Amino acid sequence: MTLKELQPQLLALSPEEKTQAIQFLAQSLTNFWAGIQKTPGVMGGEACIRKTRIPVWLLISYRRQGASDAHMLEGHPDLSAADLVNAFSYAEAYPDEIERAIREQEEA
Repeated sequence: MTLKELQPQLLALSPEEKTQAIQFLAQSLTNFWAGIQKTPGVMGGEACIRKTRIPVWLLISYRRQGASDAHMLEGHPDLSAADLVNAFSYAEAYPDEIERAIREQEEA
């Protein structure tokens, strides 16, 4: 999709949605995702929740299987609601990466 094609949709956003879009774009430009880290040698270098070995793809997989946020937090007491928000935002920004990781796990 080109910017020219995207422009009408951007202009139709509410002021709050425009603010969120700007924040999302700025975050993707800096490649900094709060609470998400990739560490060589840890979980194959996959994007994980900060200071854990819980990969983002796993949380997305849970969600696809119908797990609620509350269920995920209950099963992983070291996670916070903010961690889930960060993971889901990261997954939206990098869907190909997440799909690849899930596919690799299913094939393993």
